[in-house]
Amino acid sequence: MKIGKVESFLVQLPYTTGGANKWGDMHWTTLDYVMIRIETESGLVGWGDGFGYGSARATKAAVDYMIGPSLIGRDAANIAGISRDLQQENHIWGRYGVTMFAISGVDIALWDIAGKAAGLPLSRLLGGARRQEIPAYASLFKYNDPDLVAEHCQRALGEGFKSIKLHEVAEPEVRAARLAMGEGVPLMVDTNCPWTPWQARQKALSFKPYDLHWLEEPIFPPEDFDSLARLGLEVDIPLAAGENACTAFEFKQMMEADAVTYVQPSVTKVGGITEFRKINTLAETYGTTVMPHAPYFAPGLLATLHLLSTMPDECLAETFYYKTLEASLYGDAILAKDGNITVPTGPGLGLEPDLDVIRDYAAKDA
Repeated sequence: MKIGKVESFLVQLPYTTGGANKWGDMHWTTLDYVMIRIETESGLVGWGDGFGYGSARATKAAVDYMIGPSLIGRDAANIAGISRDLQQENHIWGRYGVTMFAISGVDIALWDIAGKAAGLPLSRLLGGARRQEIPAYASLFKYNDPDLVAEHCQRALGEGFKSIKLHEVAEPEVRAARLAMGEGVPLMVDTNCPWTPWQARQKALSFKPYDLHWLEEPIFPPEDFDSLARLGLEVDIPLAAGENACTAFEFKQMMEADAVTYVQPSVTKVGGITEFRKINTLAETYGTTVMPHAPYFAPGLLATLHLLSTMPDECLAETFYYKTLEASLYGDAILAKDGNITVPTGPGLGLEPDLDVIRDYAAKDA
């Protein structure tokens, strides 16, 4: 089952958040995905995606020039061997960032091929699904406006979500969310690494009255695991981190430091499904709960759902809570209904992307 062709496409899906569509100094009007298509000489096709957004063009270049050419002629069934070889051959360019994003997308596509070759959904290859419906939390965009935060929290609850995550850094927005949601509804806050350890302590204490289910990535740099561990003890709020970590080795360091209650590997960043499974095993060993980072709409979301189907019930799916999305690679099949997302049951990842969407929304200059 030799690999005959590797292609990548930068797909840009227009969306609105119901707010400013702004993140830091960047004004985003599209969700950008690096779709990776691998075809074997016998005609089997697998799809993956490497982390994109602001790094999409760099990730695509890594696939096209660093990773893809070395795959031609390799045995697509040798997923573990390819994963190790790609990591070793490309370590000089960095063990993190776009190199691993590209390797992640390739790995997902190879697992898709493996499932199709076996005629089985990915969850069966991973040991079998424990559940077919995954509870999802609404991962809100950043609004910097208490009224907008309250409005979107109420809308998400009305659509059946049972828990909500904010991307805010100020106490008024967190207070507005808790007042809108009421007591007892899990509320998470992702701050995206804005503070020093001292600043993080002051901010975390200001959030303390609002009963956070977890506080996510409060410290920069994100690999300062010792400071995270101290913060968790000082403020007695569960912490979460991991979307900026790559490979099982960095997650092992995080768990050895007892830095967080929830580790958050992203299958499109850490090295794909192969590396994600290692992180899952480590988490079981260290008694840490895995909460995947997965605000996606492409093959990375499908891979995450299959992984989640094999994991304990407390492990939730993340879904970006946009206001409008102009096109979908999988129609309505990946949308949460009454707060749950259904795990696809077809071979491999379970669903095939809409080729018309890829064609119509592929960047013409990439």
